[in-house]
Amino acid sequence: MTFKSGFYKRHRLKIKSDINVTPFVDVMLVLLVIFMVTSPMLVSGVPVDLPKTKASPLAGSDEPISITVNRKGEIYIQETKVKLSELAIKLEAVLAEKSGTRIFVSGDVHVDYGRVIQVFSSIKEAGFTNIALVTKPIEQN
Repeated sequence: MTFKSGFYKRHRLKIKSDINVTPFVDVMLVLLVIFMVTSPMLVSGVPVDLPKTKASPLAGSDEPISITVNRKGEIYIQETKVKLSELAIKLEAVLAEKSGTRIFVSGDVHVDYGRVIQVFSSIKEAGFTNIALVTKPIEQN
């Protein structure tokens, strides 16, 4: 009784049907660590209690400059605190570099309305025309 060599190869080598999940777990753990490290960085900024409106969000492709007036009336460009007298000067430097930049002004709901208007006036003084007020949408129940 003679057998062909292919017969032995087919029956000797069994196909392993188990799934090796170790590489999958390794990748998931690395991603978990990356997201744990980067997520606090994404939620940075000056804490402000924004007023609520029914206005729709503005669309745009460029990254706007964020100016914030907090509850104490302090002014921030992104996360850098500035004085009202320095605001126009710092924004003029940005305007010289990039003329079509949008500016989003966030004013705390408890800050004096006049303080937000002073900030608005300084921004206009610097030469910016594309200015928007940031609000929080009203939640529909």
